[in-house]
Amino acid sequence: MLTDRYDNHLTTQSSSARDAYISGTDAILSASAGAEECLNQAIFADDGFALAHTALARSYQISARGADAAKSIARARELVAGLSDREKGHVAMMGHLIDGDGPSAYAAARRHLREFPRDAVVAQPLTGVFGLIGFSGIAGREAEQLDFLARLAQHYGDDWWFSSVYAFAQIEAGQMDRALKTIEISLKGNPRSAHGAHIRAHIHYERGETETGFRYLKKWRTGYDKRGALHCHISWHVALWALESGDVAGAWRVIDDAVRPGAAWGPPLNVLTDTASFMHRAALLGETIQPARWTEIAEFAQRIFPNPGLAFADLHAALAHAMTGDADALEKIIANPTGPAGDVVTQAAQAFGAFARQEWAQVIEFLTPIMAEHERFGGSRAQRDLIEFTMAAALLKAGRADDAHLMLKTRRPNKVTANPVAGL
Repeated sequence: MLTDRYDNHLTTQSSSARDAYISGTDAILSASAGAEECLNQAIFADDGFALAHTALARSYQISARGADAAKSIARARELVAGLSDREKGHVAMMGHLIDGDGPSAYAAARRHLREFPRDAVVAQPLTGVFGLIGFSGIAGREAEQLDFLARLAQHYGDDWWFSSVYAFAQIEAGQMDRALKTIEISLKGNPRSAHGAHIRAHIHYERGETETGFRYLKKWRTGYDKRGALHCHISWHVALWALESGDVAGAWRVIDDAVRPGAAWGPPLNVLTDTASFMHRAALLGETIQPARWTEIAEFAQRIFPNPGLAFADLHAALAHAMTGDADALEKIIANPTGPAGDVVTQAAQAFGAFARQEWAQVIEFLTPIMAEHERFGGSRAQRDLIEFTMAAALLKAGRADDAHLMLKTRRPNKVTANPVAGL
């Protein structure tokens, strides 16, 4: 009987297909390049291997190849007869996910993992700040993420993938010392896991360790294939640290080479959010942003995310439209608060519009109600510093420097030394 790396039975008689499947799913779990190549090798070795088609669908989904993902999951569904109960549940859950039915995928995964807790490929979409929990739009989702993984921890031991996502949940819950120990276990098991390196970078960020984090991530990023799913986002971290360190030209080189539209290979969500976020944070530090840059990312947002619904994308699209002065595009987001976090998107979009008009009192008015619940947007605390620093800048420009200092010292004390807002 052939099994995967987590000792789950696989319905295939081909050891070559099994080996390629393990390599492909490990590439997904580590955000490494080559997942699709490996999974196609598995299918070539055994076209009837349903879970290889399922994993390929997930890989296509991550890279925003929706039509290819739909085709692959359809093939997997054709092959469910004769599969084990675990494999049938695996295909069903991933089918909901590929179909875009997040609530059904979430419910199916929770049921499935109670019986098959080591089905890591089913667990993975519920992890991280971009997962089904991370993008649920509910208050308290950081606590839910930590609880979900804590309940699974006994089943994974020192597994490098599980340790990486568990560490991220610990970081977002403020458990830095625990997170550091957990991510060290992960990186010992797989030092070239992009998720592991990325999550270690978050620990440095949250601790205000700019020089240490910058040095670590620049070195790790060398040799990371640009096709890797986290290459764009890891590059964003490097660019931010370059900016904080005073290497403005170097920061822009990273953005132009690996983050902005047309330069980055990677999930379009990262291209939008990381580009818009970097430019706004650079502007808060006093850098002049060329209008053409804002136009480029605003047009990208219009093309790739034309309809509101995904709060994290809407947040950054609203920022881009505000900075280009596109009132119609901004109003479309404000007036269509779809999705579970639509109400906080509306507030933030209005705040960005006021910021672009330099109406500082209105920025403060719109942001104040959501400061205690901006976790509902999704994304990490590091990414949501976009909101924290915007509020600090508005307070400063409104002549309330003491309030700006107090806000950062109480809410983001380890980021004060990064001087995130010019003049503060």
